[in-house]
Amino acid sequence: MSEQQGAPEQLAAGKSQGGAGATYKVVVFEFENFRGKKVELSAECKDVIEKGCEKVGSIIVESGPWVAFECQAFGGEQFVLEKGEYPRWSTWTNSQTNNCLLSFRPLRDSADHKLHLFENPGYAGRKMEIVDDDVPSMWVHGFQDRVASAKALNGTWVGYMFPGYRGRQYIFEHGDYKHWNDWGATVPQIQSVRRVRDMQWPFPSSSVLE
Repeated sequence: MSEQQGAPEQLAAGKSQGGAGATYKVVVFEFENFRGKKVELSAECKDVIEKGCEKVGSIIVESGPWVAFECQAFGGEQFVLEKGEYPRWSTWTNSQTNNCLLSFRPLRDSADHKLHLFENPGYAGRKMEIVDDDVPSMWVHGFQDRVASAKALNGTWVGYMFPGYRGRQYIFEHGDYKHWNDWGATVPQIQSVRRVRDMQWPFPSSSVLE
């Protein structure tokens, strides 16, 4: 985030707790299909190489959710990892250009989710409110693919450049995002968005376009 006041809430280094009694654990393996050297993480890790893992070929998320990054110190492309098994890189991304993960951190989980998306920077222009819902296509709800600012009021979300949850991923944690650069994008394009969650609660759904 470019502004201190609007910075999203993140779990502090060394903390394995987040939310109401939540714990975090992810196991990363050097090779595909859970083979080779493995490293267990219960808190953020800025560089898995320092943990003795030269590369990440597969992942098991025992409790989460987590976000992984292609570069050390939480830089580069982002990849959401929810509870489950990821035997190869194609199971955590459909990117054809990147299969590298070097840093990890946990994400806050929540039973409630609410997100506001805006057409222009500074929360201007058309607005779309999403409440406890996943949206595979913005166009279906009458909203264009241009998203230039956002407010994550509840929960953690992930936006995608293309419909059907495809393309680059962008994390929206609780906080204000005045400009698309604040969520790590180089262009104001999001065409699908979904909740980051444990997939264990039943959720009602509603989406309202203003």
